[in-house]
Amino acid sequence: MPESLIFVMPFRLLADLVVLLHLTFILFAVLGGFFVIRWRKIFWFHLPAVIWAAGIEFSGRICPLTYLENWLLLKSGSEGYHGDFVANYIMPIVYPAGLTRKLQIALAIGVLILNLLIYGFILAKKLKVDSKPAQTFDSKASRKLKAERTRST
Repeated sequence: MPESLIFVMPFRLLADLVVLLHLTFILFAVLGGFFVIRWRKIFWFHLPAVIWAAGIEFSGRICPLTYLENWLLLKSGSEGYHGDFVANYIMPIVYPAGLTRKLQIALAIGVLILNLLIYGFILAKKLKVDSKPAQTFDSKASRKLKAERTRST
C-alpha cells in the first residue's frame, strides 16, 4: 500500500464517521422526542438538539459538522461538497430537487411541530397520571392479610 494512501485513509474514515454522526444527530433532533416518551432523562439532551437543529435551519447557516466533513474529505484527497449536510445527503434521498430557503424553513417548522406534539403528549400523560389518586398495590400477600383480618373480626 502506498505511504500516501496510508496517510489519507484515516481522514476518509473520519469523514465517514462524521457523516454518520451528523445523520444520527439529525435523526435524534427530529425523532428523539419518541425516545423521551420512554426515557424521560433524554429530554435534557433532546431539547438542545432540537433548538440547535431548528436554529441552524432558520438562520440559513451551515452546521459546523459540515465544515469538519469537508475539511476531512479534502485532507483525504477527496473533494468536499458545497452547501450543507441536509442539501447533500438528506435532500437527494427525500426530494430530487435541491434545498431551497423556503424548504429549509419548512423543515425547521416541521421539526418544531413534531416535537411540540410529542412533548404535548408527554405533558398531557404526566398531568393525567399526577391527577389520579394514589393506588395501592394489591398483591397476593396483601389480599391474604385482608382475608385474615376479615376472619378474625
